[in-house]
Amino acid sequence: MLSIFNHPVLGRGFRPFFLLGAVYSALGLFWWGGYYAGYIDPPEILPDPVSWHAHEMIYGFVMAIVAGFLLTAVANWTGGAPARQIHLAALCAIWLLGRIVMSFDLGLPDIAIIISEVAFVPALTISLSIPLLKSWNKRNFIFMVLLTVLFICDLTFMITQDRKPLYIALMVIITMISLIGGRIIPAFTVAALRRRGEEAYQNPQGRMDILALISLAVVMIALLTSGIYGLFLGIAAFISAAIHAVRMRAYHTTRILDDPMVWILHIGYAWVIVGLLCMSAAAFGLIAFSIALHALTAGAIGSMTLGMMCRVALGHTGRNLIASKLTTLSFVLMQCAAFARVFGLSLLSEYGTEWIVFSAAIWTFCFLLYVIIYAPILCSKRPDGRPA
Repeated sequence: MLSIFNHPVLGRGFRPFFLLGAVYSALGLFWWGGYYAGYIDPPEILPDPVSWHAHEMIYGFVMAIVAGFLLTAVANWTGGAPARQIHLAALCAIWLLGRIVMSFDLGLPDIAIIISEVAFVPALTISLSIPLLKSWNKRNFIFMVLLTVLFICDLTFMITQDRKPLYIALMVIITMISLIGGRIIPAFTVAALRRRGEEAYQNPQGRMDILALISLAVVMIALLTSGIYGLFLGIAAFISAAIHAVRMRAYHTTRILDDPMVWILHIGYAWVIVGLLCMSAAAFGLIAFSIALHALTAGAIGSMTLGMMCRVALGHTGRNLIASKLTTLSFVLMQCAAFARVFGLSLLSEYGTEWIVFSAAIWTFCFLLYVIIYAPILCSKRPDGRPA
């Protein structure tokens, strides 16, 4: 029985969680597109289908990818042993339990559904906190804070079923993208440029990095205090977009447009700027708030997660960081899905249902491609013989 836990897929956090997240993302958007097309009934765990869709994309799909990334990264940051085998399998089981109770009516009392759903984030936080505290890795304590906020948002939403906590949770995820992106995008870009013989250097901009995070915190405060409309949110989102745009000027973006494994991360970051600008416009009543939400979700989160899932799967299994034609196709199609969901509804709103179904179908195809290409990699030993 114990030999099951020695399988390579349980060797590092990114392996099972990226695979589970990709499968769940594809299933979730297939279900959502089918609902909009009129062929599939949505789960009735929550009072309305939109709340289920929003919750499960954040706490189902995105949290799986966050877990896979952080469990792998924290082991590297601290030099400690990664969560693996029984420990990792237990975390996967807790995540899976949440997805089951949120997607199927098992006749459970509300308290059992709530406990089953909210258990994953605290379990993940504890798993990450132990090595961070042991090594006193203060630089990354912020992730414990962000995960705690995500837990509070999840618990509040499950009790009140008000969508405002989901908006805050989304901005916490965007904060993670801003924080991690500010570290890895310039580093990966410079490394890629140097590998092909070009001279390139990172431009330290610590103050801009801090300002970017503060600006997103202010956006969260605006959402919490003023809601999705009003002067406070409009100004806060616009200033945050400007800060992120200025910060991006140092990322050598125009020099790396021929490397899909890098440009997908730049595009994901650029969608953060677009999403914040759309949020500002929505706060002033110029566009629908859903446009801003999907610029941040389909655009920023979709691009950044897919790009990192491919990069980590290759790099952490000892393979070359080269995007295959199918991987590049998935990156391009993800932009099609985002543009259709964000701008299609704006330009031809009378075809709203068709745009949503089209975007959901493309998204589903992208993550099915990921499963087809990367499942064999995630489920097999490293070709160089090193530990998983």
